[in-house]
Amino acid sequence: MSSVSKINLLDMDREDMCAFFTGMGEKSFRGDQVLKWIYQHDTDDFEEMTNLGIELRSRMNEVADIRMPEIADDQLSRDGTRKWLLKLADGNHIEMVFIPEEGRGTLCISSQVGCALNCSFCHTARQGFNRNLDVSEIISQLRIASRILGKSEHNSSFITNIVMMGMGEPLLNFDNVIKAIAIMKDDLAYGLSKRRITLSTAGLVPGIDKLCQTSDVSLAVSLHAPNDELRTRLVPLNKKYPIRELLEACKRYISVKKRRKVTFEYVLLAGINDAPQHAMELARLINDIPAKVNLIPFNGFDGAGYECPEQDTIDRFRNILMAAGLVTVTRKTRGDDIAAACGQLAGKFHDRTRRSTMSAHVAGGGII
Repeated sequence: MSSVSKINLLDMDREDMCAFFTGMGEKSFRGDQVLKWIYQHDTDDFEEMTNLGIELRSRMNEVADIRMPEIADDQLSRDGTRKWLLKLADGNHIEMVFIPEEGRGTLCISSQVGCALNCSFCHTARQGFNRNLDVSEIISQLRIASRILGKSEHNSSFITNIVMMGMGEPLLNFDNVIKAIAIMKDDLAYGLSKRRITLSTAGLVPGIDKLCQTSDVSLAVSLHAPNDELRTRLVPLNKKYPIRELLEACKRYISVKKRRKVTFEYVLLAGINDAPQHAMELARLINDIPAKVNLIPFNGFDGAGYECPEQDTIDRFRNILMAAGLVTVTRKTRGDDIAAACGQLAGKFHDRTRRSTMSAHVAGGGII
């Protein structure tokens, strides 16, 4: 049996794994054992799974395997940020990023090959969209990074936090993302706390409501504007799910997740959304929601058409929000010298939407 036709065990969470083995006529606890071998012992070889019988290992070799993307490129920023370009089995490429900080290491994971949304300031969006990532392709990002960086908490590069903020809109790949998150949280795999996993969405309201019923991870919302007119220009999804609907969904989410806050992400664009009146409008908009605000100075890329505000403009915006009682942090730009900063991930893939071709045409002075 070719490896292509074999079942990739990385596509399975614990429930799937146990069902797989009962389907083979084995006890369900075999799924628990294999999950530990894959993630805690980090083995890809069934022959190393010594608490499985020889006959079972032989059968597994016939019907299953453990396949991960290949590392096509590995870049290290001057600030310690690290970005990997991963080659998928179909020839497409995605990117993931590790950001080390004092006492904390955050891995930014992609959920799609490109992005189906068209946020105007995001490099990933300019590249277009190809497909959703499989569960195996999502969880492999954590597995590859853990393998490279080490699993010891005494290691300065130890992964402590996961953010689903890489390429793609996670809620448009809902089932695969949720299953991958289940593996991240499973005590037989990585055992990550729900508070250490953050899912970021551009504002897919039905997805937020579904997430509320399905998972308990931290929620981040890419807001970027305090009113519908401006937000629709920056985040076209706003036309379908305007701000008021989005904020009501956020309220529903945290009403169930007690003692939690929504993180509102706000990319600051010079002369677009960075004026004092924008800050005051934003403060009024979210003042009744338990929240914190992450201000993100715009990270440029070729043909972006936007610029980052001056530091005093950023500080003024932050101070207005803080004076209104909002917990506000200005995110430090990391990895911009290797295009690993927020909004800069691109990957390499065939764009099924032809958006990348149109974007290049606009950047070159053409007219659509």
